[in-house]
Amino acid sequence: MHDQAENLRQQLDSAKQQPIAKTISFVSGKGGVGKSNIALNIALELQNRKKKVLLVDLDIGMGNIEVMLGSHAPYSIVDLIESQYRFQDIIHPGPNGLSYIAGGSSLIDIFTMNEHDFSFFYEQYNDAIKQFDYILFDMGAGINEWSVSFILASDECIVVTTPEPTAITDAYSMIKHLLQRNTQLPISIIMNQVSEVKKGEKIAEQFQHVVDRFLNYKVAIKGVIPYDPLVTKAVVKQIPYILLNERARASQAIKRLVNLYTSNGTIDQEKNSSLTFIDKLKTFIRKR
Repeated sequence: MHDQAENLRQQLDSAKQQPIAKTISFVSGKGGVGKSNIALNIALELQNRKKKVLLVDLDIGMGNIEVMLGSHAPYSIVDLIESQYRFQDIIHPGPNGLSYIAGGSSLIDIFTMNEHDFSFFYEQYNDAIKQFDYILFDMGAGINEWSVSFILASDECIVVTTPEPTAITDAYSMIKHLLQRNTQLPISIIMNQVSEVKKGEKIAEQFQHVVDRFLNYKVAIKGVIPYDPLVTKAVVKQIPYILLNERARASQAIKRLVNLYTSNGTIDQEKNSSLTFIDKLKTFIRKR
């Protein structure tokens, strides 16, 4: 009897000590800024650093992850909802040990799931995440009231933009909308496709200043990615650019970004909340 009680205590202690996967949402105010490409290459670089990563394509019906990987996923996040597939059934292997979930080709909106579907999602998610260090959500461009709950429940939100005025304006609107719902959400930006790194850094700092002044929030600058012709070649070849040529300008920028923030910044620091992604997701959905 004593041995059984001791074994139970050890199992409970082990469960408490089990690390919780960090969740990061990649968002953009508009399409065409390279968000999915950046999410994919960051995921691969994290995986290259011996982290276990799951990349989830939540741009339902318009997802690009499996296309950029040159693969075909027989099942997607849509099958989880429409056919009650398990999470393990829809997780597919990618290069270098990366795991990913495809967005599928159906136009179903998983963010309008009913209570039963969400309960199934919660259960399956909790079973699946135990094997991962990071779960990266590649959100669709723009947001609605349901998808914003996924973003707000994440441990961190990365807004991808370019120096183009329309992209900058949409990124600002995105951050403003998120802060109206949760002022404590860690938000950072990646300035993509810059003609010159120094110029890109200056634009990012100006954007940071505007957000600080008008929204009273210090948005972090995650990194600046230079324009690189290799990115287009990689998309055509359906090989992530960090794998096609790790010495290319864009690849080196991704490596510097991941290196900086796994050493000193938010991507690798301790989670500042004991609440899990699912706990927070339930809370935000109830507030709708």
